[in-house]
Amino acid sequence: MAEEAILTKHDGEVKMSKDFDYLCSKLRNGRYKLSIVRCSEKRTISQNDLMWMWFGCIEDETGTPKNDIYLYYCKKFLSRLALVHGEEVMIYDTSSKLNTKQMSDFMTKIQVDAVMELGINLPLPIDRFYESFVGEYGRR
Repeated sequence: MAEEAILTKHDGEVKMSKDFDYLCSKLRNGRYKLSIVRCSEKRTISQNDLMWMWFGCIEDETGTPKNDIYLYYCKKFLSRLALVHGEEVMIYDTSSKLNTKQMSDFMTKIQVDAVMELGINLPLPIDRFYESFVGEYGRR
C-alpha cells in the first residue's frame, strides 16, 4: 500500500506532514522509489461560483437549464478517449476534479465559446461591469 506525505517548504525550511522514520517503518523489505511531485491546488470556490453564474446567464439568454449547459461544456472540453476492455470509449469528466490551472483553462474555453457561438460575453472579476453581473446572477 502506498503511503503519502506532504512536504511544505517555506522560507527555506521543509516540513513533512508525517514522520519520515514512521513511513519507513511501514515498509516491507525491498527496493522502493521515492518521487516528489509538486502539489496542485483544487479549483477554488470562487472559480466554481463564477462558472455557475456564467451558466445562469447562458440559461437566461438561451432557455437551456444551467445544469445542461454545464454537462454540455464538460462533454465538449473535458472529454477524452480511453481504452476499456480493449474498446475505445469516450470518458466525460467534470470540473470537480480540476486544479486551479485546469479550471482556469476550462473557463477560458467556455468564455470563448459563449461569445463565438452564442454572442454572450461572460465577465471576469477584473471586467468593468462585473459587479452588476454578480448583482444579477450571484444570488441565484
